[in-house]
Parts: sequence; C-alpha cells; structure tokens
Amino acid sequence: MFSRISNGWALTKQSFRVLMLDKELLLFPIMSGISCLLVLASFALPLWNSKYASVVMNDQQVPQDPIAYIILFAFYFVNFFVIIFFNSALMACAIIRLKGGNPTVTDGFRAAMNRLPQIAGWALVSATVGFILKMIESRSEKIGQLVAGLLGMAWSITTYFVIPVLVVEQKSPIEAMKRSVGILRKTWGESLVANFGIGLIVFLIMIPVFIMIVAGGFIIASGNVILGGALIVVGFISILLVSLVSTAIHSILIATIYLYAAEDEVPDQFDRSLIEHAFVTK
Repeated sequence: MFSRISNGWALTKQSFRVLMLDKELLLFPIMSGISCLLVLASFALPLWNSKYASVVMNDQQVPQDPIAYIILFAFYFVNFFVIIFFNSALMACAIIRLKGGNPTVTDGFRAAMNRLPQIAGWALVSATVGFILKMIESRSEKIGQLVAGLLGMAWSITTYFVIPVLVVEQKSPIEAMKRSVGILRKTWGESLVANFGIGLIVFLIMIPVFIMIVAGGFIIASGNVILGGALIVVGFISILLVSLVSTAIHSILIATIYLYAAEDEVPDQFDRSLIEHAFVTK
C-alpha cells in the first residue's frame, strides 16, 4: 500500500509537469464551470415564478409530478453533456501531448465535436444513472443516502476510463463502459490510489486556504474589513485555482494510465521504470 501511495504521488508530480507544458488546458475546466452555470440559469430563470423552480435550484427537492421529473431529467442530461464535452476536449489535448504533440484548445474542441454522438450517448447514460440515484436517495433520508452513495462510488470506479475510451476508440456508451472495466481490472490498485493521491494533495493544500478564510472572517468581525476581506478573496481564488489544476492533472493522469494499459505505451514525460513497476498485470 505504501509503495502504491508513493507511486501515486510520483505520478501526480509528473502529471503536473505535463500540465506546465500546456497551461491552456486549464481553460477547459474554466469553460466547463461557466457553461454549467449558464445551464443552471437557462433552467432556473424561465421557471423562477413557477412551482418547478425548486426542482432545479434545490437538489434535495423530490419531484412531485411527471412534469417535474421531465424537467429534472432534462437538467441532468444537459449538465452531464456539458461536463463530458469539456472533459473529452481536455482528455484529447492531454493524449496529444502525451503522444509527443503540441495540442491547442482548438484541437480539443475539434476532437470533442467529432465525438458528439458518443458524448451525447454517454450523457444520456450518466443522466439516467444520476436520476435513479437521486430517486433512491429521496426515498429514505438516511438509508437512501447511504445506498445512493455506495452505488455512486461503484459507478464512478466502473466508469473511470470511459472518457479516454470515448475520445480515442470512439466506442458506444455500453462498449466504452465494458472497456473501462477491462482496463480497470489491469490497473485497479494504482488507478484508485493515484486518484486518492490527487485528492489527498488537494486536501492538504486546502487546509491553510480554509484557515485563511476563517481568519478573514474573524478579522472582519474585529473591525478590520479591508484586511479580512482581502484574505477571504484570496482564499476563494486559491480554491478556484486548486480546483482547476487538480481537474487538469486528474485528466492527464487518467490519460497516462489509459495509454499504458490500452496501448502498452509509456509517454516520454513519465518515468518508464515507474510506470512499468506500478502497473504490473493483476
């Protein structure tokens, strides 16, 4: 386990170095976040004065009639489509870089546009699963949340490699999920530990950031509004930057694992001995 954690940490650092070669990759999570806000607004604003507004605005609200169910499912589908589209564009650029190319934002958009049928199909599957999990969660406050959480975790693990499979192999959603499971069987330990490594790093970085925000609140309460406000602003900007970087690094890491597991190819930006030692056949 300690060896795997060490490997995950090393892979994360090498993924960060790849990101520094293509800092424009950070634009994809930025555009994804903005687009998701626009999707939320496009659903919430037209329904603002209706009884259906809470369906979109309140994630804990349980639909009470068929129209509410349709609205919620449509919101899920559009939201997932946006997220998967930008993730696919980011993944395409990461794979281009790992294969020795010099990707541009246009390359990412072109790859995503060429895979619109696969993206739409996977968005439909993801929206259906998300909708079902919400229905399970809503049936019982405690048991439903536990069951939905466990099922959601299993779904996330099962579909870990779906995006690179969609981008590279252009398979249908069901075939992509089967392919993802096959790759995961080969690299299950390192895939999950490396993912955990990114989460752990983000958590450690966030600790002083949250301390900064809390300190800013206390300073404002003590009367120094300018200093306290500055600390809070810096804290929230730091959260945004860490989120953007971790999203990009995560995609690069998944792309690296995919290339080795699927094509037996070790990107030049990564240490071959580390990759070969980490991803032995399970």
